[in-house]
Amino acid sequence: MAAQNPPSRPLPGDRPAANRHSTRSVVMGRGGMIATSQPLASAAGLRVLQQGGSAVDAAVTAAAVLAVVEPSMNGIGGDLFALVYDGKQRTLRGLNGSGRSGRAATPAAFSARSLTRMPASGVYSVTVPGVVDGWATLLKTYGTFTLAQALAPAIDYARRGYAVSEIISGQWVASEQKLAADPAAAATFLPHGHAPLPGEVFANPNLATTLSAIASGGRDAFYKGPIAEAIAADMKRRDGLLDARDFAEHHSDWVEPISTAYRGYQVYELPPNTQGFVALEMLNILEGFDLKAFGHNSAEYLHALTEAKRIAFADRAAFLADPRLVPAPTLGTLISKEYAALRRKEINPARTAPFYPPADLPATRSNSKPSAEASLTGRDRGDTIYLTVADGAGNVVSLIQSLFSDFGAGIVAGETGVVLHNRGALFNLTPGHPDQIAPEKRPLHTLVPAFVMKDGTPWLSFGVMGGDHQAQGHVQVLVNLIDFGMNIQEAGEAARVNHGNNGLQVESAVPQTVRSALASRGHQVSESVGSFGGFQGILIDPRTGVLMGGSDPRKDGLAIGF
Repeated sequence: MAAQNPPSRPLPGDRPAANRHSTRSVVMGRGGMIATSQPLASAAGLRVLQQGGSAVDAAVTAAAVLAVVEPSMNGIGGDLFALVYDGKQRTLRGLNGSGRSGRAATPAAFSARSLTRMPASGVYSVTVPGVVDGWATLLKTYGTFTLAQALAPAIDYARRGYAVSEIISGQWVASEQKLAADPAAAATFLPHGHAPLPGEVFANPNLATTLSAIASGGRDAFYKGPIAEAIAADMKRRDGLLDARDFAEHHSDWVEPISTAYRGYQVYELPPNTQGFVALEMLNILEGFDLKAFGHNSAEYLHALTEAKRIAFADRAAFLADPRLVPAPTLGTLISKEYAALRRKEINPARTAPFYPPADLPATRSNSKPSAEASLTGRDRGDTIYLTVADGAGNVVSLIQSLFSDFGAGIVAGETGVVLHNRGALFNLTPGHPDQIAPEKRPLHTLVPAFVMKDGTPWLSFGVMGGDHQAQGHVQVLVNLIDFGMNIQEAGEAARVNHGNNGLQVESAVPQTVRSALASRGHQVSESVGSFGGFQGILIDPRTGVLMGGSDPRKDGLAIGF
């Protein structure tokens, strides 16, 4: 039999509409807009907006649905961060909803267990989950819905089931071995002994029961009641380092966003323990280059982008940690224009540098230096969700939540239906390292929502999930919009690159001539699939006020407005 050719498909240039540079059109709306990685979540959030709910109400509702229908990516056993713009007060605030290590998580506890490196999964990688308190805090501060109202669609999907989408099924299948290693995880997520295939219906009745208890009892039902006790008992059975008191003492924190100006736009990220400063540092370095003259995805541009990333990641490896336990007086320096100008001089336009040291600041002089430019050793492949919502009253939410790796730690706690995240894998066991494991400490976090203002007015709410790629993705999307004049859909859909421990990975649309030119500069270039995260965004037209949504075809997502 003759070999079957893959089905042909239209390319962006085949579109008969005005937008010939993306596979989807920009979504327009005036009353409200939501963009998420799953149509079920987008639809749930849209219903909230159409019923008169706020952007925060819709965001929490959609986030809860995603916690059910994208179980490999996120869940109530994970962490959350958000940026919230209050249209009435005209203020932007950040929420750090990440959890902490247990009181028993001392360096000695890991040494006693013969651990010389943080485990990538399993019980010792688990920290207190922050998602539920994050949802409750958002609703209490800015919402009009109760937690019970916001959780109702998610509870229904968990109880009655939902059709598993193609991309999620593929991620599920890839995690079968991990899930099979834990009896509770296998019983919950491998019905009939295997991952659900596309179009098969999956339900998680235990999770529905847990969510219903939270809807009835509020966030305390998760952190102080039977759910926390069940998770703590499961941790104890596994020789874990979390107990019920660790859950009871958890709380989210409102934080001041950090920002920099980029070509007349004010870009906002969250401060440590997130990697938000990395994106700002990269933008400051790149601002000194004429990227428009270089051309989109040219060798000149991608070389400058990659070198800026390497410099910023050297600083991330040296300085990023929980600022409560490791003060970061260096942050203002790292996101300053003066510092960027100094580091920019280190970039040779004709050749990649063999090594970039971190900034010579007190934290690196007094502590054990980590290896520069360190990435996350492949532990995070982008197992995260991002969503953004804007309502008709001018409120905007940029929200991200995650289990870190596929199905987190690979552990389901008893009969709760809750898979626990492995965010503690990003702690360090090196003595003196800023991110060294310690009791009640937040780990280095890759999660970063983003927000952009123009002339003091909201212009863009967006995110690019994907571990180490998140900061790199933020920069590429912003450069696409600001330097190369793309619309919101084109900017998120355009071919991206990702630099990591395996060199410079490029998508198939990056021309071979560009790859060769990068290789001649010393870059280790390879083509990769699935390493480039997933974008969602809402742009607010400063002239008309129209909401413009974009959603990445790399995911199953949907931007929709009215």
